[in-house]
Amino acid sequence: MHFNHYGRDAVVLAVDLANSPPRDADELVTRCRAAGFVFDADDIGPEDLRKTLEYLEHWRDVARATDEQARADLLNDLLLQHAAAPRLTNHAKTGWHLHFRDDNVAGWQQICVLISAATALHLTGRGIDRMGACELAECTRVFADTSRNGRQRYCSPACANRAAVRRHRAAQASAS
Repeated sequence: MHFNHYGRDAVVLAVDLANSPPRDADELVTRCRAAGFVFDADDIGPEDLRKTLEYLEHWRDVARATDEQARADLLNDLLLQHAAAPRLTNHAKTGWHLHFRDDNVAGWQQICVLISAATALHLTGRGIDRMGACELAECTRVFADTSRNGRQRYCSPACANRAAVRRHRAAQASAS
């Protein structure tokens, strides 16, 4: 079975990179590889990092969108800018697989296509509402809901716990 680069792991990578941006190109490569993404480009440098971070700001807008049509429009714009017609490839002689990009594109472009296509597949496969911004008021992080029940509202268990403690304390105060 061939690894699906455009699956859950790519969306989780997008969330990770958006919430904790890499500080340099080496960190970007390390984190991408840890998520199972292997670059076709030989050299990933500072310009790739800069363009990836710029892209991630637009991707965060997709995650933060609360209206379904707005979310779809934002993601369609990213797909239009970064993706190409899907095609089969066996570039590394590791087996045929699908690419949503042209061959021989820069590292940052590979990342942008990976994240855009994976996000589209995530939202169409799991539901257009399966992304969001953390509901904890002071948190600015985003999430992709990969839970079984599709009811994620916080970016992490820590934020969910903080919110639960606040609700509990508010209930206790109003009961007193």
